[in-house]
Amino acid sequence: MAQGQSMRQMAEALGRAPSTISREIERNGGVDGYRASLADQAAWARARRPKRCKLAENRALARLVASKLRLAWSPEQIAGWLKRTYPDNEAYWVSHETIYRSLFIQARGALKRELLQHLRRTRGMRRSRQYETKGFGRGRIAETVSIRERPPEAEDRAVPGHWEGDLLFGTQNTQIATLVERHTRYVMLVKLRGKDTETVINALIEHAHKLPSELYKSLTWDHGSEMYQHQRFTLATDIQVYFCDPQNPWQRGSNENTNGLLRQYFPKGTDLSVYSQAQLNAVARQLNERPRKTLNYQTPAERFAQCVASIH
Repeated sequence: MAQGQSMRQMAEALGRAPSTISREIERNGGVDGYRASLADQAAWARARRPKRCKLAENRALARLVASKLRLAWSPEQIAGWLKRTYPDNEAYWVSHETIYRSLFIQARGALKRELLQHLRRTRGMRRSRQYETKGFGRGRIAETVSIRERPPEAEDRAVPGHWEGDLLFGTQNTQIATLVERHTRYVMLVKLRGKDTETVINALIEHAHKLPSELYKSLTWDHGSEMYQHQRFTLATDIQVYFCDPQNPWQRGSNENTNGLLRQYFPKGTDLSVYSQAQLNAVARQLNERPRKTLNYQTPAERFAQCVASIH
């Protein structure tokens, strides 16, 4: 404004609609009285003020959103469609998060709760992306070492001995530990009596002692509460544990892929406590004897056996 630019010039430079720039100026003193610092203070004050949900104020918009939900459209699809269909009418724009909140927080009174059944995922609660569902949001694990500090040879899969791990969950609060070696994609399954950190760490320590130290140099895990005692695991095995960034399962890509393959043997809804360690070993053997394209159609078992032979 001080340079005498038009609203359209400012809008183009800032990547906003001219109407957005016009409203910003008008609500904060007009062309002659606008001051950026005062406008910023006012914006924060307005943001803190309790506001009614947009869908509660605009009932026509709420009815339109509800009609699309009944067609099994996702909130994100509805938000995108509204913006494309009403490009010049921001009164009909609403974010997908607003739609979700209107469904899950009934005090807003904008959308009826029965519309929840039309969502693809019908859990009774919605969490933010920053919420870590396996304990990270409820209490951080002490003294973690980031995956970013993992040795380069682990990162590029150049040498064997670097493993990825996680828990595979079943019904009745049952689970097994799944471990995948990054270089060979060799899979091992560990029976667990519980998911508390002491039980999990004890099982991982016992398992680690079955392998040559040359083939077990590091373990990468997520921020699940089962790893609270990771330092005890490292002291007992001399194996460093590295932790993925929260909400980044792709950083354990081999393990995530393997857990998906394991669902062929342990579908969701399976009670995992009925499987013995011998049965788990048999499932792991089947996976390890499948040819893998990424290994030039060798099997993980063949690759792992080569690694074992090379250290003797």
